[in-house]
Amino acid sequence: MANFSHVGSDTPDQFRYRLAKGVNVPVGATGNAVAQLTLEAGTSYIVRQITVTNANKSIATANVTILTTNDGNTSNAVSNNVVLSSVTAAATKYQDIGLATAAASTVYTAGSLYVKVNTAVSDGTCDISVYGEVVTL
Repeated sequence: MANFSHVGSDTPDQFRYRLAKGVNVPVGATGNAVAQLTLEAGTSYIVRQITVTNANKSIATANVTILTTNDGNTSNAVSNNVVLSSVTAAATKYQDIGLATAAASTVYTAGSLYVKVNTAVSDGTCDISVYGEVVTL
């Protein structure tokens, strides 16, 4: 049992945790699986937030979706199709991506998530972090 007077005693299944991160994710070309976001902890998890940060330039017209499969099938979407309109400057802007309706009630078990780029920005890159709760370690 964790010592509840110390956050350091908690394990990833006891609070919101970064589940996966993609660094320098390319949004310069469209595609079904331009990047793979491998899970860092847990075998089942609940996605609560997906954040885009650290762009190398304005990627405000890029449109992305996060999926549980690499085939581009939107029935496996964790996020909505989102235009990254808030990411207007290199490294200083961020945007949270809206989650798909199914994410509100789904415990995911996919070992990786995939970035689908629907609309590209030439030579654009960004970091994408997925946060949530680990259900099973």
